[in-house]
Amino acid sequence: MSTYSVSDAAAAPAPRAAVTLSNLSGSYGIGLAASLAWLAFGLSCLYWPDVGDWSRTDSLGIGAIVIAAFVLFGTFGADYLGGPGEALRKRAPWLVALGALFTLWEVATAKFAWLPLPFFPPPQSILEVYTDDLPKLLDSVFASVKLQLGGYIIGATIGFVTGVSIGWSQKAGYWIHPVLRFIGPLPATAWLPIAFFSFPSSWSASTFLIALATGFPVTVLTWSGVASVSSAYYDVARTLGAKPSFLVLKVAIPAALPHVFVGLFMGLGSSFAVLVVAEMIGVKAGLGWYLQWAQGWAAYANMYAALIVMSLLCSGAITLLFRTRDRLLVWQKGVVKW
Repeated sequence: MSTYSVSDAAAAPAPRAAVTLSNLSGSYGIGLAASLAWLAFGLSCLYWPDVGDWSRTDSLGIGAIVIAAFVLFGTFGADYLGGPGEALRKRAPWLVALGALFTLWEVATAKFAWLPLPFFPPPQSILEVYTDDLPKLLDSVFASVKLQLGGYIIGATIGFVTGVSIGWSQKAGYWIHPVLRFIGPLPATAWLPIAFFSFPSSWSASTFLIALATGFPVTVLTWSGVASVSSAYYDVARTLGAKPSFLVLKVAIPAALPHVFVGLFMGLGSSFAVLVVAEMIGVKAGLGWYLQWAQGWAAYANMYAALIVMSLLCSGAITLLFRTRDRLLVWQKGVVKW
């Protein structure tokens, strides 16, 4: 005759927690609210007449209802989905806020025109830009990325080499520091007239301005990092027979990398600002030019669509830089998050 002991009961796996009234007010409740918010947005698009003629209203409503279904499935199936389910629970409050915001935006623009058109276009108007004007928008994105990347790499490289030189060599600091104090504090956009007059094309002038905006913070932070390296590191390396090149490449630069990345972050933000100004004024391509073109034709939906793309590009570039920093500076991973 089989027996059942207390140890067997302890070893038995615990059943999954059922959805009760207590946890409905917690994570399940927030997920349900997010699903209802997106459902309300979708239904407002499909069953509420527009005050204007927008061809993507039905597509937007169907997409919102699909998102609501995914959120609902992810909320009540989070225990079975693992990592994606936990990520959905973590972002559920933001999903509630976004669903409510889109619903309010839709009602205030496309349904009642409380916000004046065309200055405040509805969501489906911006969706039309991404479907109907996608080739021109992609060309602008490619032009901006190419210009930004070229100027940023040049500026970061020159700034890094200059910063290491000033931090390591007193002779280099004697000659470079006064020039840096004179040129560095000036905004890069202040050099626009001189740059567009001195360089053979607006593209090369814009590359110079982006490199200038990037180079100054990288130079200063790299210089600060190299100069702040403890002398004890150099003494230990010299005791082991290290040459000056080894001290620079294997001691000074690795120890200064946290400062270098701070300079790269600051330079990236400054370079984006200069990029937009340069494209608006001189370069006839890129997202800055697209913004200027959209404003000239009162195509405010195109303008907002370009701003969203620009925000995603900037955020993506900073995220990529953070990933690189976390990979190189393993001991500081997670100290600063983006």
